[in-house]
Amino acid sequence: MASSQFTLPPPDRQLYVHAFLDSSRPKVLAGPLKEAIKKVDPRTLSAEIQQYAPADGLKVLQGTNVRDELVFATPAVLREQPAVLGYYRLLLGVSQKAFYTKSSGLSRYASMEDQALIRPALDPNIPDLCLALNSAIGLLICSIPPGTLEADVDQLPIMTLGAQADGSWRNKIGQKATIEVYQALKDVIKNAGYNYTDAGASLTIVNSSGREVTLALAPDPDVEIKERLGSHDFLQAAIEIKGGSDNANIHNRAGEAEKSHQKAKARGAKEFWTIIASSKTDMAKLQAESPTTQQWFDIEHVRLAAGRDWDKLVNHVRIAMGI
Repeated sequence: MASSQFTLPPPDRQLYVHAFLDSSRPKVLAGPLKEAIKKVDPRTLSAEIQQYAPADGLKVLQGTNVRDELVFATPAVLREQPAVLGYYRLLLGVSQKAFYTKSSGLSRYASMEDQALIRPALDPNIPDLCLALNSAIGLLICSIPPGTLEADVDQLPIMTLGAQADGSWRNKIGQKATIEVYQALKDVIKNAGYNYTDAGASLTIVNSSGREVTLALAPDPDVEIKERLGSHDFLQAAIEIKGGSDNANIHNRAGEAEKSHQKAKARGAKEFWTIIASSKTDMAKLQAESPTTQQWFDIEHVRLAAGRDWDKLVNHVRIAMGI
């Protein structure tokens, strides 16, 4: 029987993290790396370790229970199981977003981790990739106290994966909040008594002035209100929606909103609104972190479709839509 004295949050996030971990085990953790190693000729593996791993890194591993091939990449292992490139990425503590970029030279190699595929044009570069990976891993290994090396090699990839899962969870929360707000605003417009065209990701009406106005989901900002004049669309309002409720991260979310609003401003937007968990926050600080935001709305009021900020948002949407 549940205690009536305490109220704990449900384990939704941890269940998501578990599913994330479960889907990652067969691809980017030590298990698939060990399976790939078993399939490689040990003489080839030994020769490649000596060829591609840095001598100082190998020296650090001497006398430990950490196998060289569980730390340093070899062409034979990567070709046997391309997805283990993700293991080395996790060991280095680098996010996918930072790892697979043009500046790193690795953007074309994302298919190795995502699809366990080495494209034919990239195969000749695998030895150089191993040298680059092992140079960075060598710096890491040489900087770790020898007494904790075995545990660190085992646990560091999990730590990085945990951060990746947390980011994925935050994105999911943000996407869910965006859809909820968008649907709530669509209902407001649909109930305003105008003929409308609902295309799913957008809702278009002809307003009382005879102008065509659209509420739409967008990649950046999250939701936008556009007015069509002739053959051109003009961005009337950029709406950023930050669904996270943890107060510790709210200032980062405000900074993200500012970046989005700056992009919308460059596109000629007239209004900039941010929906965020603002009820327990110093609004002066939020305004300093997103000076472009003209109107702030509390996410909980909007989710409940009730309260001062919900009423204010509805009023601003009606004005922007011309209804």
